[in-house]
Amino acid sequence: VSMAEVDLVIKNGRIVTHLATYDGVGLAVKDGKFVAIAAEEELPSAREVLDAEGLYVLPGIMDCHVHFRQPGLEYKAEWRTESEAAVQGGVTFVCDMPNVRPPTESAEQVRVKQEIAEANSFVDFGIIGLMSQDNYDELLPMAEAGVIGYKVFMGETIGNLPAPDDGQLVDSLARAAEIGLRTGFHAENNQILQHNIRKLKAAGRTDPRAHRDSRPVVSEVESISRIAVFARYTGAKVHIFHLSSGDGADVIAQARAHGVDITAETGPHYLLLDDADYDRVYNHLRMNPPVRGGEHRERLYRALRAGVVQMIATDHSPHTEEEKAPRNVWEAISGFVGVEIAPRLMLSEFVNTGKLTLNEFVALTSWNPARIWQVYPQKGQIAVGADADLTFVDLEQRWEIDRFRLHSKNKVTPFHGWKGKGLPVWTMVRGQLVVRDGRLVGERRGRLVRPVRQPTCAPAAG
Repeated sequence: VSMAEVDLVIKNGRIVTHLATYDGVGLAVKDGKFVAIAAEEELPSAREVLDAEGLYVLPGIMDCHVHFRQPGLEYKAEWRTESEAAVQGGVTFVCDMPNVRPPTESAEQVRVKQEIAEANSFVDFGIIGLMSQDNYDELLPMAEAGVIGYKVFMGETIGNLPAPDDGQLVDSLARAAEIGLRTGFHAENNQILQHNIRKLKAAGRTDPRAHRDSRPVVSEVESISRIAVFARYTGAKVHIFHLSSGDGADVIAQARAHGVDITAETGPHYLLLDDADYDRVYNHLRMNPPVRGGEHRERLYRALRAGVVQMIATDHSPHTEEEKAPRNVWEAISGFVGVEIAPRLMLSEFVNTGKLTLNEFVALTSWNPARIWQVYPQKGQIAVGADADLTFVDLEQRWEIDRFRLHSKNKVTPFHGWKGKGLPVWTMVRGQLVVRDGRLVGERRGRLVRPVRQPTCAPAAG
């Protein structure tokens, strides 16, 4: 970079990548991108200097599993409110799910969502398209419209989107492999769920744990196994959303050992909450797949450390208070908000306790998600030419979660009342400081990010 003036220089912070932490290094930003990473005395002059003294400077945190509910479900949430919740929590990029009304299952619906989001979002975003029984012919047009990947709902879930049958799924995965995009799965076996729900209702069970008991580990494990087999024979890249069990992690590790390109995420609720929390928050804990607690927490943490699970994502799922309130679990709805609080929970419970290094946290929240969803090198790293998305973290800052002060339109979370230490305090999206110490100081300039498509050849073994 010539010594011509840049837009912004960031000094005095400790820069953290997935590999190392650097002192005495500053960043220069121009037109929303990093243009220099250098010793502070060698940085160009800038219109604005940001002093990050005492803060860790991380690549922008990515939450690649959110439901922002627009179009069609604005009574629950909308892009304006949920993207503000994201930046208030230190998140700079999200992947939005397709179970809206109408579902994101065609190129036309991708454009509809893009238009709504670009008019309202504080964060950049990827759009995930639905893979259903009937939209095989839309898979390529959706890719051309810019989807970051596809999603299949294997078990009954919010929106009641039926899964493709196995024959159609194999065809669609082969198509996704040719197109060069990853397909993510809500992995629960629907026949097992429906059978158990009927059985438990007949037995008169209405308590919060009845929902958990209707979705046993076997339903997740069978579903992941089937996905891995289909991926192996189609060459498709696949991803397991919201992994909830240690057994599921074992199946993923096995499939990867056989050369299947299978990735996975888990969320703070599976790592931190336990069976006893059902007594504390009742159906506020109802989630698909369910929070299991016990040994699964430790096993999922070990899977994170081992690289079997590559990312943290929230499955941010806003619902109204009324939808979450019924004491009869079958009348309540699954899901709760998370995009605003996941980073602080992870920083407090894992980084500040020494269970994860800050570098490992960066791998789980930016480096890996960007590569898995194919938006690297634009996103997920502090590097010349990449978008200047940054999350500034104060590891000493104490916090307490008061759900009524969250920024989502609806505010149900089982983490209400949690206290901790370690907080994202400033959030920067493409060179614009959007949040500073809890104050919104930036504008809604979020943009659709298109992936770099990487087609895979079908495997030789027919």
